[in-house]
Amino acid sequence: MTTNVLILCTHNSARSVLSEGMLNYWAEMLGKDVRAYSAGSAPSGRINPFALEALANAGVDTAGFRSKSWNEFVEDGAPQMRIVFTVCDSAAAEECPYWPGSPVKVHWGYADPSNGKRQGFELTRQAIGYRMLQLLMLPLDTMSNAELQEYLDRISKS
Repeated sequence: MTTNVLILCTHNSARSVLSEGMLNYWAEMLGKDVRAYSAGSAPSGRINPFALEALANAGVDTAGFRSKSWNEFVEDGAPQMRIVFTVCDSAAAEECPYWPGSPVKVHWGYADPSNGKRQGFELTRQAIGYRMLQLLMLPLDTMSNAELQEYLDRISKS
């Protein structure tokens, strides 16, 4: 069964998009049945071009990426999430919608690269990619939600 992961950031224009791209990239490369999605509480309507550039430079296909609302993931027919991440402090502080299926929730915060230059996006992409690899090394199919929560909290401190 596919492990669906939703990654949230307020504007869904940089960090959450980098996370979605890197998790899907590594999952495909490693043959893991994991599918990442990203969304925002107040989507900007555009993806930061430096985020797309950082992903493309890492070999990630960025076709189809778009800035979207987290409301898409509570509608009928939306994929049920196993894990919901926040990657910016403001999204972590917001009251999120009810996620069907009671997914594991964790905050993996990253500084906003939008205030910097290309290098900031690349460094953020690398940091995110490292944590996503740690996630993919877990035996997701056999872990209880309590075990998964414990390990994801540990990874958040690394």
